[in-house]
Amino acid sequence: MAYKIPESVLVVVHTRQLEVLLLQRADGGSWGEGGAWQSVTGSREPDDPDLEATARRELLEETGLAVGTLTDWGHVNRYEIWPQWRARYAPDVTHNTEHVFGFLVDSATVATLDPAEHVAQLWLPWQEAMERTFSPTNREAISQLPKRTARL
Repeated sequence: MAYKIPESVLVVVHTRQLEVLLLQRADGGSWGEGGAWQSVTGSREPDDPDLEATARRELLEETGLAVGTLTDWGHVNRYEIWPQWRARYAPDVTHNTEHVFGFLVDSATVATLDPAEHVAQLWLPWQEAMERTFSPTNREAISQLPKRTARL
């Protein structure tokens, strides 16, 4: 069994108007009413030369989006891997390092979803997107969006 690398990306897909794309996880049934909503996320693969390549690969795999401006926000989160997902990692791995990126698109574009990973999508104003996502690090990243887009 090939274990996942405990290093990942979180990519906040957004417009200049501060609309954020959220994806509903296919395995979200255990997350209660409405399922689990999140930004693009994914683990680094052995063939990824760097984290930007990981972010671009995950964007393409999860949304089909390739046209936009990818920005490394220079923010890193380290968190404990949730117990239900630990079996994906080597037995001694308990924490993941997550690197945050933004992906600016011209307009709220319909994403092409992989039904094995996500079952629905929403474009929401950043405040609503922040409230909807289940992940604390995702909420925190979305909360930074107004400050980050002011620089664009």
